[in-house]
This record gives sequence, C-alpha cells and structure tokens, in this order.
Amino acid sequence: MSSNPKPEPARPLPVEVERVQTGVRIEKRILKVLKAVAELKDLTLGDLLEGIVLHAFEGKAPFSPQTLREIEQFKKLYGLTLTATDSHHLRERRTRSTQAHREKQQPGKGRP
Repeated sequence: MSSNPKPEPARPLPVEVERVQTGVRIEKRILKVLKAVAELKDLTLGDLLEGIVLHAFEGKAPFSPQTLREIEQFKKLYGLTLTATDSHHLRERRTRSTQAHREKQQPGKGRP
C-alpha cells in the first residue's frame, strides 16, 4: 500500500477590508496579555482582536489548547485574575485620567 500525503487545505484568498482607528479603553492587565499573545503569534493587536471577535460571532473557540496554556502563563505573569464571570461587573477605578476622560465624553457634567 502506498501512502499518499494528504493535500494541504486551500488557504482562503485575502479579503479586502476597511479598518478604522479607535480609542477603546480596556483593562490594563487584559491588554498586556493580549499584546503578549499577539507578539507570540506574530500578529498585530488589531489582527488578534479581529480574529477573536470573528470566532466569537460564530460561537467558535478562538484559541487552540496550546495557546490557552500560553495565555494562562501570561495571565500569571501579568497578575490577571479576572474571569468571564467578571466581564459585566467591572468598575473603573477613579483616577485623574479617568475623570478627565468622563468629562470629555460628557461635556457639562464635570466640575464647575
């Protein structure tokens, strides 16, 4: 019996998109972990986030078991203890920069 190598799956053709710059605020340790994963996978942060979101929109897991193990290491390194359960219960610590950001977003609601 001869063993024929399996043909490689066809790669999808590149899809042209329009990207926009955004000023998203995100928890500091989550950002550190995301940047570390992007660096590990040789992706930009934006490409990583797009991939995570597109997988989530289809109900698919965005990470392999190996990548999840690497993420656990990054979470330990950066002290990230938040879980999915915390996701809709996060409250921003009040600092001068967050107060300035709120005033910028809601003119007239700052200090007199």
